[in-house]
Amino acid sequence: MPTVSDLTSRIPMIGDRGDRTDVVAVVKLHGVITPTPSPLARGTINLAAVESALTRAFDHDRLKAVALLINSPGGAPTQSGLVAERIRQLAEKKKDVPVLAFCEDVAASGGYWLACAADEIYAHRTSLVGSIGVVSGGFGFTGLLDRFGIERRLHTAGTNKSRLDPFSPEKPEDVEWLEKMHAQLHEEFVNWVKERRGDRLTGDDDLFTGDVWLGTKAKELGLIDGLGNLREIVAERFPDAEIKMAEPKKPLLARLGVGAPAAMVEALSHKVIWSRYGL
Repeated sequence: MPTVSDLTSRIPMIGDRGDRTDVVAVVKLHGVITPTPSPLARGTINLAAVESALTRAFDHDRLKAVALLINSPGGAPTQSGLVAERIRQLAEKKKDVPVLAFCEDVAASGGYWLACAADEIYAHRTSLVGSIGVVSGGFGFTGLLDRFGIERRLHTAGTNKSRLDPFSPEKPEDVEWLEKMHAQLHEEFVNWVKERRGDRLTGDDDLFTGDVWLGTKAKELGLIDGLGNLREIVAERFPDAEIKMAEPKKPLLARLGVGAPAAMVEALSHKVIWSRYGL
């Protein structure tokens, strides 16, 4: 007759199933790319916000692949580069683990920069992909000040300290400086795409005009590797693997359930960026 010890020894310990099951770790990269921290960590992407999720994803035992679930209209180029470089740094430590990117509604501008950090890129046939370009914008208020009789007083040390001041008349030399900055950033973006996509790119320089394409056309141009969503591709490539989300640590305000007013202001500003793609 078996003893209690014999019976309990046959009960699987918590975590045993996870230890035996292959894992595809998923990291959500959703929202506008910005260095500005969000009080609720919603709708923004930056290195500080996603670092913990990326680290957890690559630290899984029996890891078969890391999937990046991307839905972003872009944003700050530096944060795009920092996050993409961090993904590659972690991937280099696990050379046998592929990184797959899945574009949802939009992977445009900085969103596509992030996608290029993956070894393979997939999208839905209706996804918006590309926008390999640089844009900046603002307003000029000089006429408004004149109308209300407001005098602008600005004091600087350094002849170029007040470049593109919205309350001063626009200067041709300032616009020329900005265009040079844009050209340099654009070159960095183009080089990154060419480095990561290589011979898979089938289009010409029209790829880098800032245009955006639906997933079907993006596949023809070599911007992505295939059409499909995360679950179907993972089921096909890794049928025995379990999909596990790698969640980032929540900021203090999110854990306390406060910060709604700030989140509302943030949502309005981000809506302007999303609206460029009809979303």
